[in-house]
Amino acid sequence: MGDRPGELRALLDSVARQDGDPVETVVVGNGAPVGAVPAGVRTVELPENLGIPGGRNVGIEAFGPAGGDVDVLLFLDDDGLLARTDTAELIREAFAADPELGIVGFRIADPLTGATQRRHVPRLRASDPLRSSRVTAFLGGANAVRTRVLAEVGPLPDAFFYAHEETDLAWRALDAGWMIDYRADMVLLHPTLPPSRHAVHHRLVARNRVWLARRNLPAPLVPGYLGVWLLLTVVRRPSVPALRAWFGGFREGWATPCGPRRPMKWRTVWRLTRLGRPPVI
Repeated sequence: MGDRPGELRALLDSVARQDGDPVETVVVGNGAPVGAVPAGVRTVELPENLGIPGGRNVGIEAFGPAGGDVDVLLFLDDDGLLARTDTAELIREAFAADPELGIVGFRIADPLTGATQRRHVPRLRASDPLRSSRVTAFLGGANAVRTRVLAEVGPLPDAFFYAHEETDLAWRALDAGWMIDYRADMVLLHPTLPPSRHAVHHRLVARNRVWLARRNLPAPLVPGYLGVWLLLTVVRRPSVPALRAWFGGFREGWATPCGPRRPMKWRTVWRLTRLGRPPVI
C-alpha cells in the first residue's frame, strides 16, 4: 500500500541476505506508488487497490503465466522480515525433497517477544508453534508455492479482496493431490496486530467464508461448516457493530456471485479429516 517504506526496505534487505542463489524479487504497489527500492528489484504499480489476492496475482504473472518462469514463488507481507539467512535454501531443499509438496507456510513470530500467536498456527492442535507438520491451510503473509500448483488449480480468488483467499487455494491444491507443510524453522518476523484493525474485517471475513463454502465444499457439508463458524462468531462475543457487520457480510455471501463452483472430492474431505481438520471446523 506504499505506507511502510522503512519496513519494506528492511524486508527487501533480508531477502537480499539469503544464502545461495539470489532471489528474484518483485514489489507490487497495490494502488499506490512503490517508492525507492534496491537495484535489481522489479516493481509493478497498479492504478487501484485490487485487494490482497488481486495484488498477489499480479505479482505471480510478473514471473510469466502462472509464474511459470520460476519453480517456486515466495510471498511476503511488506511489514515482515525474514529472521534467518538460510530460509531460501530451506525452501529449495523442501520442494526438491518432496515432489508432492505444493505449498509451505512459515511460522510468524513477533520481533520483540519471539512469540507466535495461536491463530498463526494453521492446525487445530496449535499449542506448540515450534512443531512442523502437514497441515490443511497456510498463512498468506509468509509462504512459498510451487508454480505447478498455480498452473494446475488457478490463482488466488481476486474477488475475495481480503480474507480466506489462502484457504480457497489450499483446498483446491489439496483436491488436486498436493500437500501443504507448516515449517516452524522458516520464520517471518511480523508485529503482533489484530486482524480486526482493518475496517472491513468482519464483513469480508463473513462474506468470504460463505463464498469459500459455496465454491469448494460438497453440498451436504456447506450448512455444517457455516453453522459451526456462525456459532463460533457468536460465542466469541464481538461488539454489536462488529456482529452487525459480520451478519451483513454473511447475507452478502449468499446474495452475490462466488465464482465457479468446483466442490472437492469426498476423498479430499477424508484427507482433510485425516490431517486433523475436517472441512466443517
